Amino acid sequence: MSEKKSSPDEQPSQKKGRPTPKRKVAEAKLQVNSLASSSKEGKKADRELQRKRRVEARAAYMRGDEAALPLRDRGPAKKFVRNYIDSRRSIGEYFIPIMIFVIVMSGIQSRVVQGLAQIFVFAFVIYSVLMAFFTTRKIKREVSERFPNEPLKGIGMYGWIRSTQMRRMRAPSPQVKRGDSI
Repeated sequence: MSEKKSSPDEQPSQKKGRPTPKRKVAEAKLQVNSLASSSKEGKKADRELQRKRRVEARAAYMRGDEAALPLRDRGPAKKFVRNYIDSRRSIGEYFIPIMIFVIVMSGIQSRVVQGLAQIFVFAFVIYSVLMAFFTTRKIKREVSERFPNEPLKGIGMYGWIRSTQMRRMRAPSPQVKRGDSI
C-alpha cells in the first residue's frame, strides 16, 4: 500500500471555525419542497391550481390537441383512423344497449324467447367479428395509401377498438360528424 506524501509547498488546510452541523440539521437545509405550503390557505390554493390544470389537460385531450394526447393516439395516421371510424356507423357502438336488451329477454320465462336471445347474441358476435376483420383491413389499406411512411402495426386494432365504443364516450371526442367524407 502506498502512502501519499505531501509536498513541502502545500499548506495544511485551515479549520473552518465552526463545528460540523448535525446530520438532521444539514438534511433539513437541503430539503426543498415547492409544493408544500405552510398554511391551510396555501394548501387549498395548491389543490385548486392542480385541479384547474387537470381540467385544462382533460379538455385539451378531449379536443384532440396533439400535445395533450398520449403516445398511442398521436400522429396523422391515428387522427385519420379516429376520423374514419367516427364518420361511420358501427354495430359495435350499440353493444351495451343490445346486451341490456338480451339480458331482459333472457329473464323472460319462455324457452322460445330465451332461445331467440341466444341466437341474437351469437349472430351479433359473429357479425361484430366479421366487421372487425373487414374494418381493420380497410383501415390498414387506407393508411398505407395516405401515409406510406407510417407503421401499420396496431393501427387496425386501434380503429376496431374505437368502433366498439359508444360514440359519446369516445376519447378523444369525435371531430367529424357521421357521414362526413374523410
